[in-house]
Amino acid sequence: MDFTEVVKNRYSCKKYSDRVPSKEQIESILEAGRLAPTAKNLQEQHVYVVQSKEGLEKIDSLTPCRYNAPVVLAVAFNKNEVYTYPGEKRDSGIEDATIVATHMMLAAYNAGVDSCWLNRFDPDQAAELLGLPENESVLMLLDLGFASEGTGPLPNHNSRKPLSQTVSYL
Repeated sequence: MDFTEVVKNRYSCKKYSDRVPSKEQIESILEAGRLAPTAKNLQEQHVYVVQSKEGLEKIDSLTPCRYNAPVVLAVAFNKNEVYTYPGEKRDSGIEDATIVATHMMLAAYNAGVDSCWLNRFDPDQAAELLGLPENESVLMLLDLGFASEGTGPLPNHNSRKPLSQTVSYL
């Protein structure tokens, strides 16, 4: 699939059918995350594939935004293995995990799988409920599945500011 088509047409699915992505689809999505760039190539991300009934019930207790997705990826990063930038004011953990998550979200669409980026949850509670090590912080949850019939993008999906309002040349 053409990359421009992927970035233009993927949308946040808000209602999933019971159909589950195949193991091959999930692995291709995970591989895209594995290949994502990270600062100093530290690869401090860890992705948890939540698909068991018990695991999905934990996700449901964290957020109302699973929308019946049969698979949820929890994207975390190791807080102790991040690169600290000059000036010591920020590190690479959040941005690296974001790049990994974005790669997987776009790869999902490319694989014919619908997704939704979730950040409406308490990351500390998520780490505790999922039993993550203390050194890991959950950045986001990524719903994966197939849209229910009649589901599509929100009405404002294609509403974008012009480049002249979001880009400056110096």
